[in-house]
Amino acid sequence: MAPAQVGSAEADELERAADAVLPQSVADFVRGGAGDELTLAWETEAFREYALRPRVFGGIDRPDLSTTMLGSRVSLPVAAAPMAYQRLVHPAGERAVAEAAGRAGALTVVPMLSSVCLEEVAEAAAGPLWLQLYPLRDREVVGELARRAERAGYQALVLTADAPRLGTRRRDLRNGFALPSGVEPVNLPRQVGTVAEVDRAGASAIALHAEATHDPTFGWADLARLCDQTALPVVVKGVLRAEDARRAADMGARGVVVSSHGGRQLDRAVPSLHALPEVAEAVGDRCEVYLDGGVRHGTDILIAAALGARAVFTGRPLLWALAAGGADAAARLFARLGGELEEAMVLAGRANLTDLDGLLQPRRGDRTC
Repeated sequence: MAPAQVGSAEADELERAADAVLPQSVADFVRGGAGDELTLAWETEAFREYALRPRVFGGIDRPDLSTTMLGSRVSLPVAAAPMAYQRLVHPAGERAVAEAAGRAGALTVVPMLSSVCLEEVAEAAAGPLWLQLYPLRDREVVGELARRAERAGYQALVLTADAPRLGTRRRDLRNGFALPSGVEPVNLPRQVGTVAEVDRAGASAIALHAEATHDPTFGWADLARLCDQTALPVVVKGVLRAEDARRAADMGARGVVVSSHGGRQLDRAVPSLHALPEVAEAVGDRCEVYLDGGVRHGTDILIAAALGARAVFTGRPLLWALAAGGADAAARLFARLGGELEEAMVLAGRANLTDLDGLLQPRRGDRTC
């Protein structure tokens, strides 16, 4: 795939640039959501429900964009979300995303279903790394991945809680989506990592693999055991309810990611931004709270921070950037988000990400859902 020319493009321009170089089935895999894709749309629309109330004469020239994520200092409160099989969109895959995040001083969550082995990603990374895990039927595989992450210098584990099975993704079913030759979940042993081959519409190799390997019986006691068995802090991703966040903290989780899985699991699930305030209030200082879903602009980051997120994760825009121009384009995306956030903070009269009281005002009109 020849790289497209991408500078400080907006998210929709990056998407168009990616469409120009990606096969339709891969573009649909990245873009698509579950069901009627209502939650997918709500994720970005939710940010439009808030207006900003700026202070004047703030005397701020260079606001502090930095924060900490489980003790790791990051220059930007935007991290790379765990997105599977990144070599679908660029040969360097997860290695390029980690390299780009490192240039920005940002954190990367490496997916369990990475198409580049977790040790190789660690070699390329200049910023902090966390490893994402799914609850698998074979618990020993999960345990070995956690041990490999410890040895490779990863600083946390992110357990995805909202995927006991995959939501119905109609684009993938129409396309009979399957992984091309050379793209596979290289972190998994062969008997677990072999992804079904499909050659017909109406089936998805990704969904069939999840059905065979994910453990829908994984429960709270299993989370507590994982927290006890690893030296790494555990973050639970996919939380949309206050009581689930509290219970995750009770079981030993050090952080929660408020997330609808990018609208790819339960369609009509509440968008992440709507769930964020109740989750942040529920856990208080007991664990850190992050947001994943719908982030496209620096003002989105600022809104999420004002509603209780310590940092946000970005997913699809990074894949579009990666497809369009590899690590360089992904690094430019981080830089654009940082620049937009800095501008918004200067214009809003806010010196840092903890000085956001009174910043938001709900817009008049109907809510999205």
